[in-house]
Amino acid sequence: MPSENTMPTPPRRLRRAWILVILLATAVLIGCRRDTPENENPEEPTPSETSSDAGQPSPVRAEEEKHPRLRIETSLGDIVIKLNAKKAFLTVNNFLRYADEGFYDGMIFHEVNQGYAIIGGTHTEDLSSKPTHISVRNEADNGLKNLRGTIAMARDPGTIDSATSVFFINLADSPHLDHRDATAEGYGYCVFGKVVEGMDVADRIGNVKVHEVTTKDGSTLARAPVEPVVIKSIRVIRPEKK
Repeated sequence: MPSENTMPTPPRRLRRAWILVILLATAVLIGCRRDTPENENPEEPTPSETSSDAGQPSPVRAEEEKHPRLRIETSLGDIVIKLNAKKAFLTVNNFLRYADEGFYDGMIFHEVNQGYAIIGGTHTEDLSSKPTHISVRNEADNGLKNLRGTIAMARDPGTIDSATSVFFINLADSPHLDHRDATAEGYGYCVFGKVVEGMDVADRIGNVKVHEVTTKDGSTLARAPVEPVVIKSIRVIRPEKK
């Protein structure tokens, strides 16, 4: 009888089987080690698991993306607008595209309705027009209202999704321009931001003398300023780096 401190020697076939088992187990362990990157400890949480802010933009960047600010530099002063990409994502991106391309540089406020709205984005100072991108989907059903100081997109009254580059700033509350129903007449005009500085400039533009003029393409502007109010530029105001 073997003593308690020794193991019995297995038969030759059994020894071979044990050797095969050991070799297979070793191969599996090596394979697992190769599948795990050398610099990664699977027992330690990744940065995304340890920080609730991981993968999220910084507050400044998030604010810039959701509510970008732009400066409308005009011949009568500057107007600063704050856009609302959370409520009007497509419209804001459409407007930013034109602004980034310099499309509005040299345009005029071609229609002025005292105490109602000022409209720009279609004609230059010499009364010529520029080609635009395709129209953007009308987001007038976003819940934003045409209140004094808001900026909205102009469109063909007979076509819901026809806004391109033309915008207007409301000088008064205009509930009749808000979304009411799914018809072309009742769909409304999409508000996508508001004036945060320079509303006095908008009012000043709204009080200039107007007259009827004929553009180079033969269309008529019924209420164009006698002395053109030029949009020198519209640019995004980048946050200062700290």
